[in-house]
Amino acid sequence: MNIAIIKYNAGNIGSVENAVKRLGLTPVVTDQPELITAADRVIFPGQGEAKSTMAYLREHKLDQVITNLKQPVLGICIGMQLLCKHSEEYDTDCLGIFDVDVKRFIPQQHEDKVPQMGWNTIEHTSSPIFSGFDKPEFVYFIHSFYAPLCQHTIAQTDYIQPYSSALHKDNFYATQFHPEKSGEVGERILRNFIELKG
Repeated sequence: MNIAIIKYNAGNIGSVENAVKRLGLTPVVTDQPELITAADRVIFPGQGEAKSTMAYLREHKLDQVITNLKQPVLGICIGMQLLCKHSEEYDTDCLGIFDVDVKRFIPQQHEDKVPQMGWNTIEHTSSPIFSGFDKPEFVYFIHSFYAPLCQHTIAQTDYIQPYSSALHKDNFYATQFHPEKSGEVGERILRNFIELKG
């Protein structure tokens, strides 16, 4: 099983690499199109800011590489947001895999903190990457922007309002939360992704 983790100007990529290694696999962290395209599974992780990150992807032609991938792909955090159509973060056009616009959290009351940081539940899960889930599970989040509920939603979380904590379309899967920081639950999600058929 060859797993490529896309290397670009985002943080937290090392944590994802370590999480995959804990599953007994050796991923390659790369920005080389041929290695990414040839991998059995591709992970598009990271923490960062949408506009500068999209500019980097376009400059290095990684935007074209990602949108043309045919194997299972997992976007994580900013990786999920960049797979959407547009982000309110600096009015950024993104990759457009998911037909949904990323919005900024707007606090509705005093105790609403932005970014959402810490543990929250994912519910209404419906995807092979959540195989074995039969109740809400806690996972780790840190983000100021979110994808609204839409036709691609496969898990939802309630923070200020219900939103998509995971998306799926064709061979593209994505989580707003960080499975690599979510203990046994996150490990199960990563394992399920790696074991996907196709």
